[in-house]
Amino acid sequence: MLGLRLPTDPRWVALVESNISEILTDHAWCEQKAASNAISIIARFPEHLELVEEMTRIAQEEIEHFGMVVERIKARGYALGPERKDDYVGEVLKFIRRKCSREEQLVDRLLFAAMIEARSCERFKMLSEKISDPELAEFYRELMVSEAGHYTTFIGFARKYGTGVDVESRWQA
Repeated sequence: MLGLRLPTDPRWVALVESNISEILTDHAWCEQKAASNAISIIARFPEHLELVEEMTRIAQEEIEHFGMVVERIKARGYALGPERKDDYVGEVLKFIRRKCSREEQLVDRLLFAAMIEARSCERFKMLSEKISDPELAEFYRELMVSEAGHYTTFIGFARKYGTGVDVESRWQA
């Protein structure tokens, strides 16, 4: 359903449980970056008013998620650590073409965002089902639903605004 070629290794949950503070910090910064990405799409493609409105909603929701993760960090007695480079995102960013039409750039940015949301949704589902902490399991179940909605939104806008682009083949690329 999510179009991911490779699933996350199920052993990933054990890594999460062995270092909750780092994972929560990483998660918080990912939410901040998702909000920033939505704002960046607004700034780059302001002519698409429906897109601007939806990206505004997503940016607000993502920054709210950032706050929710920070609350969990604080409640557990952890500190929000520094943002770290995300190799996965760096690899996915290579997908975005630089020398192409404006329409293709928009489609690529929307598909990039959809891919990140799909991976988040998949991982949050894993956590909701397998993490031993019931509070975090419920938290990630709720976030999974939100991320699935964002994924669908980004894919939908890529199809809507990519009329001159083979969106399906770009998604499979």
